[in-house]
Amino acid sequence: MRLPITQIDAFARAPFEGNPAAVMPLADWLDDATLLAIAAENNLSETAFIVASGDDGVDFDLRWFTPTSEVVLCGHATLASGHFVLSSSPDMDQVRFRTRKAGMLEVARVGSGYELALPAWGPSPKPLPAIVAALGVDGVNETLWHQHRYGLIVLDTADQVRALDPDFRALAREGDVLTIVTAPGENTDIISRVFACGAGIDEDPVTGSAHAVMVPYWAKRLGRDSFTAYQASKRGGHLTCRLDGDRVILGGQCVTVMEGTFLL
Repeated sequence: MRLPITQIDAFARAPFEGNPAAVMPLADWLDDATLLAIAAENNLSETAFIVASGDDGVDFDLRWFTPTSEVVLCGHATLASGHFVLSSSPDMDQVRFRTRKAGMLEVARVGSGYELALPAWGPSPKPLPAIVAALGVDGVNETLWHQHRYGLIVLDTADQVRALDPDFRALAREGDVLTIVTAPGENTDIISRVFACGAGIDEDPVTGSAHAVMVPYWAKRLGRDSFTAYQASKRGGHLTCRLDGDRVILGGQCVTVMEGTFLL
């Protein structure tokens, strides 16, 4: 079986920035074990699989897999999937993806980039002592939690975020938790780093779903619905953020870096 595959750097202004995602269009769904094996072979933080839909109001069904599991929501691979569809379909200005656990997601053209609409998953205060200990950081401002297993750790300064040197094994022992560490930014309004050790990813380069949790928090704290963000991984990625009712709107660019065929 020959399956097309495209690798796209999402939330990237140039190659080697942002977060790489594989996008694989399928004629029909393969079994889950095969999808997971393909994602493990790709060894990227996410592989997105899309299947065209004939249903009203739906362009594609979309699922995302890390090398070890299927995830509830993945922002950067959704943005990459939108880029994949829209860059080859100049007559389309937006594309709608139906997902199994995060509802309907939309990617729309905006200037030279795109806007991605995600659910707004506002977190609630909760002590997270084991995660804080694994991060090895002092002076934590707040700790919050979202039921989809997102932990939000708020620090005081961007320097603290950049200096983090977590114990990845200790974070992995907390299970499949997305650990988000954030603070006020320097050249952007907010800064963050994100760790998904329980899903086989020590540090994720740029994480759209993390901003689905951060944006409601920062909108309230900053007192405004629009701001800029930077995820300070080694690759790095810039985003624009907007809270629009029950949706988080993230803006960014994508770069296609590889096109090929997966032989199964």
